[in-house]
Amino acid sequence: MHNFIRHFRVRRLSAIVLGIFASIFALGAVAEQKPDHPPVSASPATGRIVIAAKKLLDGRGHVLPETRIVVEGSRIVKLDPKASPVDYDLGAFTVLPGWIDSHVHITWSFGPDWKNEGADETTQFAAYQSASNAWQTLMAGFTTVQSVGSPTDVPLRDAIAKGAIPGPRILTAIEPLEGKKEKTGTPDEIRAFVRKQKQAGADLIKIFASESIRTGGGMTLSQDQLNAACDEANKQGLRTLVHAYKDAVRAAALAGCTEVEHGTMANDDDLKLLAEHGTYLDPQAGLVIENYMDNKERFIGTQGYTAEGFAAMQKAVELDHEIVRRAAGIPGLKMVFGTDALAGSHGRNAEEFIDRVRDSGVEPMKAMVSANSLAAEAMRMGDKIGSIAPGYEADIIALDGDPIKDITAVRRVVFVMKGGIVYKSKR
Repeated sequence: MHNFIRHFRVRRLSAIVLGIFASIFALGAVAEQKPDHPPVSASPATGRIVIAAKKLLDGRGHVLPETRIVVEGSRIVKLDPKASPVDYDLGAFTVLPGWIDSHVHITWSFGPDWKNEGADETTQFAAYQSASNAWQTLMAGFTTVQSVGSPTDVPLRDAIAKGAIPGPRILTAIEPLEGKKEKTGTPDEIRAFVRKQKQAGADLIKIFASESIRTGGGMTLSQDQLNAACDEANKQGLRTLVHAYKDAVRAAALAGCTEVEHGTMANDDDLKLLAEHGTYLDPQAGLVIENYMDNKERFIGTQGYTAEGFAAMQKAVELDHEIVRRAAGIPGLKMVFGTDALAGSHGRNAEEFIDRVRDSGVEPMKAMVSANSLAAEAMRMGDKIGSIAPGYEADIIALDGDPIKDITAVRRVVFVMKGGIVYKSKR
């Protein structure tokens, strides 16, 4: 396979980074990061917790008044207005399922010099930063994220899953398929790459079918190459997320890919084709470019970031607002929530809700559902997360305010439970 399909370094990197994590957390680094918010669950994960809610958004677009959520172990067992005793009275807040961010780069951070260092560093400092990113994301109310991706995601994903460190549930693409047209490889080589990802433990396949918006967003894979990647992923039981602008959006729908990321500069016919094929769309309305602009001096001059690229991103701000606005009006198009959170924006993921509602006219309830049941459905986890209902994971958050009336309430997360364990509470 050609050089642009990179060789896997997963086992080596996992061993290095897991060793770093072990050293860090043996020294109690997590407790040092956020001493005000240690896990405060009233019971261990095997116990029973009752949460009282005056106003509950169930994650599916419904508002349930005056109810109580009964949690046993890691799951919700029932909604019972008379359940007692109450362990957490959240009557003053709005209760809803933990949010799902469909597009992050959880290990992407700034280095010791506070310049962009990307996602693949395996230094002790980078491990600290990755753990901090995970903690800040969880504290912001995001209990599941999809990281798309880096080999260093793997040890972080596994450490969180084992309960060794706190953080959101992570699904990772590990290494992406980099589109470089003829240099990417033949369809057979691409299929082999997908199978190797599966063997390495990938939860999904990330595909770059377009250049960066900073360099124009042109298509970088042929239709045949994209067909091979998404078909093989489907055969392996894996979903595909396609970084796509302009013509690549249509190509991804025709190839049977699961989800299109970004979608900027797609026309309405392209968006209608996504709806017809059941392809999910994950556009970004603002946070990612806002973060780049806020941290311009930390990015510029590092790999892939030039003054010209920043000028192109600045021009794309209104295009991003527009694609979300138009997508929201396409019947049947399933638009999920994703931020593209990277260095500088971890823990601020909820700002994307405000951008969608304020700048692109998305209805607040639809914005909430896009990060709850709809995002879970897109991840093929719709029967496990994203809703407050019996049998679902006890991923529950509460906001000081009502996001349906005031979308800025998403900034005020006062309660976080993930898998039956409370990590943040004002109680």
